[in-house]
Parts: sequence; structure tokens; C-alpha cells
Amino acid sequence: MQVKKFERGQIVEYTNLVEFCDSFVFLPGITTLSRPFLAVMYFFWLLWMFLGMNIIADIFMGAIEVITSRKRVSHIQDPYTGDLKKVNVNVWNPTVANLTLMALGSSAPEILLNVIETVTTLGSKPGELGPSTIVGSAAFNFLVISGISIYAVSDENDDRGTVEELAAKGEIKGVKKVADTGVFAVTTIWSIVAYCWLFIVLLDQVVEPWEAYLTLGFFFILIIMAYTADCLRRRTMKDRETEKYGHEIHAEDAGTHKGKDKEFPLCSVKSALNFYEQLLPLE
Repeated sequence: MQVKKFERGQIVEYTNLVEFCDSFVFLPGITTLSRPFLAVMYFFWLLWMFLGMNIIADIFMGAIEVITSRKRVSHIQDPYTGDLKKVNVNVWNPTVANLTLMALGSSAPEILLNVIETVTTLGSKPGELGPSTIVGSAAFNFLVISGISIYAVSDENDDRGTVEELAAKGEIKGVKKVADTGVFAVTTIWSIVAYCWLFIVLLDQVVEPWEAYLTLGFFFILIIMAYTADCLRRRTMKDRETEKYGHEIHAEDAGTHKGKDKEFPLCSVKSALNFYEQLLPLE
């Protein structure tokens, strides 16, 4: 038996269940209805909630994509002429955007559910729904989505080019690899560390304030390490391109050739022989 008291009276509920399911979203006396009827009603209510969550998440993700796709005008030096050219570059680093704003948008329902349950149970024993959604969502993304993405790659759906075109690039049709292994390794290691740290924190069934602050600090360490790995990869690719094509301009080799009415900067550091040996075969 359960008694619910209100300002204008009270409701006494009887059930053969061991425990009453009580929530602020339930109408008074709704648990006294038949269980098959409640199951059907909850099913359609759940579909309606999923539809609303889908609409809100789409709007939220669209707003985040607008923010992360912003560009700014930057001036770079042309490697052939030495002139300054205006180019549009991203304001947000792609790696940082994926680990912060994009992650927030894709995990917003779980985060909000966890926050709501934590706030409503302050001073009492917290519920299990919030942490379960966070851990379950992370495990699903880390294991199931990664596995399906790898399994879905085949020769039939690989539209990057023909076998000959991919072979010329040193790639195999139907086989894809992670381009930025540095950032991937950082995020993978920190995912495993997060699960181990959660297990250690909950061993004594109590979350201390310093444990919460340290967990939050781990997030910023992850961002810094991933950003560093991304910058190192970009620098390595730039150095390889410079070594292969000779686009880098050295101050000691730069000069000017005066024409009739304007100056032509001499910025190439490759000789004609290197040009014919390296650039022409690529054409």
C-alpha cells in the first residue's frame, strides 16, 4: 500500500508489486491501471519522447556545426611568387571541435539526464540512471559503432577510385585506415583510462570533491594532448610536402629580379633539374 498526500486530499494505492514505481511525471493513481495498458501507453509515450529528442538534437547539432564551421581571413605567402594571398581558414581546430562542441551535441541527452538526476538527488543517495547512460553511451560509441564502421567497409561501397588509381597512391581498395593515428591513439588511451578511473573512484561507494575536480581536469588534459598530436601531424605533413616539392621559402635564397615596371621575387629553392625529376613525373 502507498499513500500519496495532496493539498486537497490523499490517494491510497494498493498493488501486489514489491516496490511502488513513484515519479513526479506519473499522474495520481496511474499505477493502479492494468500493466498491459500501461505497457502500450509507455511505448507510445517513449516514441513521442524519441521524436522530440531527435528534433531538438538536430537543431542543437546544426547550431554547433555553424559555430565550428566559422572561418576567418588569413594572409599567407605564395610559395611561387612570394606575394601575400588572402585565404579562409577555420577558426576552430577540427580536433578540438570534435572533442568539445561536437561531443557535447551528440551526448547532450545523456549529459542532461545525468545532470537532472544529480541535481534532484542532492543530499541523498544518487540514482543509477544518470551514470548508466553516460557509461553505456560511451561504451556503445567506442565498441559497437567502431566495429560496425570497420565491418561496413568493402570493395563494393569503396568509391574512392579504381583499383589502379588507389594502387598508384599506395592504397588498397576496400581497406581504409585511420589517417590521424596520433589523435586516435590519444582518445583511445584516455577512453580506457576513464573506465579504469571510474572503477577506482567508485570502489568506496563515495565520490570525494577532489576526485570530481581531478576527473574534470582529465578532460582538459585530453584536449591539450589531442591538440598537440594534431599539430605534430600537421607539421610532419608540411615538412614532407616541403621536402618533396620544395615549396618552403628560405630567407637567404630569396631575392628580387627587377623588370621594366615591377619586381619579381625569386623564391624557389629547387633547381631546374630537381623540377624535372620530381614534379613532372607526378603530372
